Amino acid sequence: MRHLITILLIFIITGCSYFGDEKEDETKGWDADHFYAEANAALESGEYEQAVELYQKLETRYPFGVHAQQALLDLSYAYYKNDEPEASISACNRFIKLYPQNRHVDYAYYLKGLANFNKGKGFTQRYLPTDESQRDPGAALNAFESFSELVKRYPDSVYVQDAEQRMRYLRNILAKNEVHVANYYMRRGAFVAAVNRARFVVENYPRTPSVPDALVVLAKAYRVLEMNDLSDDALRVLELNYPNHPGAYDAKNVKVK
Repeated sequence: MRHLITILLIFIITGCSYFGDEKEDETKGWDADHFYAEANAALESGEYEQAVELYQKLETRYPFGVHAQQALLDLSYAYYKNDEPEASISACNRFIKLYPQNRHVDYAYYLKGLANFNKGKGFTQRYLPTDESQRDPGAALNAFESFSELVKRYPDSVYVQDAEQRMRYLRNILAKNEVHVANYYMRRGAFVAAVNRARFVVENYPRTPSVPDALVVLAKAYRVLEMNDLSDDALRVLELNYPNHPGAYDAKNVKVK
């Protein structure tokens, strides 16, 4: 009996301690203005996780308040800075859908592009030289599409200049990736697939540094496929526009088995 009483006392004391230590929600009773001020302060001080939490609560408790639109845009940015690109993209899409006439909707497209632009990049990829063309091009393509939509819809936006610079960079990355794939098909003996990839570069990314490499693939693949006229055409374009490209010699001397 004495042991039973002891166990009950321990349970009661432990339970009281547990409930006494449970942290109360300090935001209980906050109005929308208070929420927005605290969330904005956290965002500006770089406390992005805290900012995300506060903006989420603000959106939940006051979805139609005076701060609703700006809070959702700020939440998108907080997600982006907190390295949550998918959440940032989703929030941007919601903002674009809910508030298409908002004067800051161009920023939502821009931020969506930035989130995709940096998606999946670690510290070394962000701050040290790496060959991004070796990565899955999905995020790069999505970023390009977001920036492109911004430029088309809002040509006078203050974000257009930066978006266009990033688009040029992304075009180069996407073109180089296609050449990597084309060369992979060449090594595997899938010459028709290599031709398709190389032609895509020439036709869709005509002013990128990868065009001469794509022409080399075309000249080689067509030669192996015994489509000599097309091979000669590709080689002629290569030598005319890139006379010093080292791949010209290899393209001329492809051995057909």
